[in-house]
Amino acid sequence: MSCCGNFLNELRLFWPSVASFLVSVDGVIVIARPAICKNPVRERPYFGDTPMMKLRLFTPGPTMVSPEVMLEMAQPLDHHRTQGFKDMLKECTELLGYVYQTKAAPLVLTGSGTAAMEGAILSVCRPDAKTLVCHSGKFGERWQKILAKFKLPHVEIKQPYGHGIKAEMVIEALKKNADVKAVIFVHSETSTCAVSEAQGIAKACRDHGAISIVDGITSIGAIPFKMDEWGIDIAVTGSQKALMLPPGLAFAAVSDRAWQAIDAYDGPTFYNDLKAFRKSQKDSDVPWTPNNQMVRGLRYTLRQIKAETIEGVWKRTARLAAGTRAAFKAMGLELYAADPVDSVTGVNVPAGLDEGAWRKALRANYGVHIAAGQGELKGKMVRVNHMGYVDDVDTVGAIAAMEWTLAEAGYKLDVGAGVAAFVKATKA
Repeated sequence: MSCCGNFLNELRLFWPSVASFLVSVDGVIVIARPAICKNPVRERPYFGDTPMMKLRLFTPGPTMVSPEVMLEMAQPLDHHRTQGFKDMLKECTELLGYVYQTKAAPLVLTGSGTAAMEGAILSVCRPDAKTLVCHSGKFGERWQKILAKFKLPHVEIKQPYGHGIKAEMVIEALKKNADVKAVIFVHSETSTCAVSEAQGIAKACRDHGAISIVDGITSIGAIPFKMDEWGIDIAVTGSQKALMLPPGLAFAAVSDRAWQAIDAYDGPTFYNDLKAFRKSQKDSDVPWTPNNQMVRGLRYTLRQIKAETIEGVWKRTARLAAGTRAAFKAMGLELYAADPVDSVTGVNVPAGLDEGAWRKALRANYGVHIAAGQGELKGKMVRVNHMGYVDDVDTVGAIAAMEWTLAEAGYKLDVGAGVAAFVKATKA
């Protein structure tokens, strides 16, 4: 074997990423031609073969992240025990309070929304007190599973999928269970695209003397959510939804009334201990190592929301939802939810259509990724996001792509009717 060949073999052993771009030609090491490389631009084994095709995430988490935010997070890493990081975290908590519409300082946790869910439960829900958990979809059921995992006593309100939780249901359940000390419900049930009566439920909890714990993961920063005005006690959300970031941060805002309950109980949690985060954040600090770059990105997206105004964000989300619902109706598709939420729209898959093949064609041919149904709804419905970094042109393009792929799959529709209906509904 030549010296070049021996060198390449050694390089493949110790530095394979570099060796993959080198070849030996007539005893000379040269950079491989593009044809030899797997992809001369970049490897995208999970996405289409056209390098210029844009990927548009229309899933309700993770949602699209802007190039500006990605660039902001690519800035040099600094240490989290510096004044610069403290100033950044302080600004984030102040702006989060604006998004939540609360005077409380929301806590910034490292993890997904489920981390904040578990932290809220273990900080408030006690083994010697009953919790009422309301669910009408996969994520409401997740709250119930957390309670069951920690063997915490609870009673349930179950609604059919596609229906929101009504305040009157909670009032009646509390009358029958006077010993309930906490009530958990999902404001926007992402899995079924249904909305619950958050304001009315929070009032029912207050009247009963129970702590309200609200899953606002796909409502906070997307649709009207007024924590202080509505009297909500604890509200959680995550970074990869309306806050326009990758997954990795969770948030929990806590009322004074809820803190009284938390301080009176030493819950069995450590990493997600809300009291630990409160203690640190009083000095704009964190109890554990945070995701520094995500906090940097958070500051950027929160500034964007403040510039648009939270009311402007709510209006944009509602406009995109109204246009999408009008488009689906014009395409002859049936909306799934009886109580539709504006942050995400669900639609039933037409009879005879292969849902998986439809979504695969959307992504491969047009770069549009919509979400499948979850659990028992898998294969029966799809979901289209309206939260965060998405606008009218993005959405009308996705609708056009859905029309094209439906027609290509043999579904009978007037191609273009959906786009026209969207434009009419949003520009009227």
